[in-house]
Amino acid sequence: MLTYPASIPLSTRSLTRMTELIRDRRRALGGRWRRLPAQQQALMALAHLRNGDTLTRLAAGFAVSVTTVWRYLREAIDLLAGCADDLNAAMWRAARLAYAILDGTLIPIDRVADQRPYYSGKHKRHGVNVQVLADPAGRLVWASPVLPGSVHDLTAARTHGLIDALTSANVLTFADKGYQGARGIIWTPFKRRRTRLSRRQKSVNRHHAKIRALGERAVATLKTWKILTKLRCCPRRATPIVQAILVLQAAEDTRYPR
Repeated sequence: MLTYPASIPLSTRSLTRMTELIRDRRRALGGRWRRLPAQQQALMALAHLRNGDTLTRLAAGFAVSVTTVWRYLREAIDLLAGCADDLNAAMWRAARLAYAILDGTLIPIDRVADQRPYYSGKHKRHGVNVQVLADPAGRLVWASPVLPGSVHDLTAARTHGLIDALTSANVLTFADKGYQGARGIIWTPFKRRRTRLSRRQKSVNRHHAKIRALGERAVATLKTWKILTKLRCCPRRATPIVQAILVLQAAEDTRYPR
């Protein structure tokens, strides 16, 4: 099999962050022999998450078995996911913002035991629903655990307690029409019904769209991690993967250092 060097578009902060977690884990387990140094295991995990490299490709590149790659990746992802902010911590940071932007996105998956709950009628494909909270600059603040793709965005936000948390923290939040009915402190655009929108309502919708468009940057940032192009794992593993990416993205973002 041919091998070749490849680059990972990340800074050394992500590598350092993950390497420290792995070393701490190894020290806690004691003198257990490992096939790869901690930094190489961290590099392997970054290649998998950022570049979407498959287990077979990583096994060839790091000269280990596919089983070893699977075990190392699972360990690294779980370590990162354990460092992710919960909703309360996210609200503490969101309360310091001028406003927040709420949006939902679908992450495609290909391994589904019960297909019906994971099929999104809106996107016409199977996937999992993730709620994304962004700051005014379009940076990721928080990403929710995943729910089946058939779940509506408003239902997902309510299930996670996100609407109540934002209202309790008094965080002004902009969201799209999919969140109409959320009430609280969630602002959504006017929706045309039987009558046409007035000139003022149309103007409000235009300004609302300009603000909310920045939230699309957070979703785009999340999907620059190629592993999310299409998850080829059990849907239950999607949550740790998203949370791990959130921690690594925070390491890349100097605005919210961990």
